[in-house]
Amino acid sequence: MSTRFASDRGLTSRMVVTMFLLGLLYVVFVGALIALGVRALSVLLIAGVMLLAQYFLSDRIALFAMGGREVSPQEAPELHGLIDRLCAMADMPKPRVAVADSDVPNAFATGRNQKKAVVCVTTGILRRLEPEELEGVLAHELSHVAHRDVAVMTIASFLGIVAGLMTRFALYSGLGSRRDGNQGGLPIGLIVMLASILVYAVSFLLTRALSRYRELAADRAGALLTQQPSALASALTKVSGEMARIPTRDLREAEPFNAFYFAPALKQGHTLAGLFSTHPPLQRRLENLAKISAQLGRG
Repeated sequence: MSTRFASDRGLTSRMVVTMFLLGLLYVVFVGALIALGVRALSVLLIAGVMLLAQYFLSDRIALFAMGGREVSPQEAPELHGLIDRLCAMADMPKPRVAVADSDVPNAFATGRNQKKAVVCVTTGILRRLEPEELEGVLAHELSHVAHRDVAVMTIASFLGIVAGLMTRFALYSGLGSRRDGNQGGLPIGLIVMLASILVYAVSFLLTRALSRYRELAADRAGALLTQQPSALASALTKVSGEMARIPTRDLREAEPFNAFYFAPALKQGHTLAGLFSTHPPLQRRLENLAKISAQLGRG
């Protein structure tokens, strides 16, 4: 389903390369398991069920986990009005609209496709942002919906799930068996466990890189749709700064959902290393938005 959200060929090509590397890693990993004679069918089946559940129920799971509640146009007329306007501009169907009662200023979108999508904002972000800033955030989230980023990231995470399960499988079932049936070789379970850990680590880094690319792409698409990159930059700066005022306990509760959020729920100066982050550094996002402003010839 096409929309008017702009694409970024450079970022798109990087995402394609990352997905290709993840797929190649998966093929090599499964091939190695087969060569070792490991019966991984049960692990693959379990991982497949988890993938399907996450794919088809992502909207319900995310809303439940984050305490989101769907709201009607009568309950949140301004919020619905902004989303109606953006959806008309983007030529896309309107997603469900939800609000989460949390002081953490953030927003997220989820759902496997545009028909099953939901956009959720927290009460914290509604209190803090001006209408044009909130519009920029919502355009960013609608870009995730239009580009099916939830489906992409769910599929991308599959290999990490398989590798993690294989590590546990090796720990609990195969550490004692020897390669080639003799006492001179390494235990097959140990080989599988080490390979699984390595595959998990590589897939983790690739998935994090893919997540950062999609955030940059959503920034760009949202800014071009509204033609107001400075509003999105202002929202990013304000949300990131407000995180310093949120109690640490509340931020820790929100951290497991950082991959969904518009901005990571972390205090400034306490972010993880760039390789492990689900989001690009704030400065990089602001620089990219500044470039878009220069291209558009406005602030």
